[in-house]
Amino acid sequence: MSQSHPASFFSPPNPGERRAAQRHGWLRAQGLDFARAEAIPGDASGRHYWRLPAEGLILMDAAPPEDPLPFLRVQRRFLLLGLRVPRMHGVDLGQGFLLLEDLGNRDLKAALDAGEDADTWMTRAMTVILDLQAGSRRQYPRPPLPSFDAAHIGTELSLFRDWYLGRHLGLALGPETQTRLQACFAQLTANALKEPQVWVHRDFHARNLICLAGGGLGILDFQDAVRGPISYDLASLLWDRYWDWGAERRQDWAVQFHQAAQRRGLALPGRADFLRDLGRMGLQRNLKILGIFCRLAYRDGKEEYLRFLPRFWAYVREAMAADPELCRYQADFAPWTPSPCGP
Repeated sequence: MSQSHPASFFSPPNPGERRAAQRHGWLRAQGLDFARAEAIPGDASGRHYWRLPAEGLILMDAAPPEDPLPFLRVQRRFLLLGLRVPRMHGVDLGQGFLLLEDLGNRDLKAALDAGEDADTWMTRAMTVILDLQAGSRRQYPRPPLPSFDAAHIGTELSLFRDWYLGRHLGLALGPETQTRLQACFAQLTANALKEPQVWVHRDFHARNLICLAGGGLGILDFQDAVRGPISYDLASLLWDRYWDWGAERRQDWAVQFHQAAQRRGLALPGRADFLRDLGRMGLQRNLKILGIFCRLAYRDGKEEYLRFLPRFWAYVREAMAADPELCRYQADFAPWTPSPCGP
């Protein structure tokens, strides 16, 4: 007697179910039980993470098209510098699984939200940047870190044009506006390329810095590291999505950083030129972020990022107003500015 089954009985598992089975099976092969894992909320990347609290481990799932190899290469470099990054406890490049040391779940944002002293923590964070920059002078592993060249900078700035102006505002720029925008981009690119070049984390902000017992800071999300401008990571730290520290306080921290870098023997321009370069790097990065946040909203369905647009526009306006060579672009950018209350 024949037995009938619903069509779904014969259907292959969907990609999500198939990936989950691979994930569970790989953890079992490591002697671990996925049932005890706790999902860690994602952010802007395509990777996914789970915490295994009893073992003090983190599972990274970097399914294609994600590639965990850059993460491993940078992790090795940073370890050689003595930076506090997660150590590896298991790697499967073929399947895209990494088992990492868990540095903890208290990041710099949590510490500052709890009212801890911002000056103390920002000094520690700037020390980590200086450790990275100073240490990179004596490390020459192969293959080298990618160079943050004109093509990389152009790719970052194109995010603003394509995703903020094109997708978010629905603008098709005329030839004259295109020329003016490209002139602004060219000036920011030239400025970045003439800066002293060091190792750059490239996403150095509060959620990627873990507060360790004893007051140190661990570093996460470093797979996009490059060799690039000395002001880049400091700009990432000072122009933050979570707090607007204000121009005066940012400058005080920047001066402190400049003094500390000089004591370390890092090749830097004079204070005034360094502050100008930092302001321009902040402008370049904040234009990129406006584009990235729109891409996250419209391509990836993460609409919550749109609420940060007014803050980053305030940063853009501030940078242009403060720079005599860039203030001529203020009129071009003014019509694209969102209202203070939303996108």
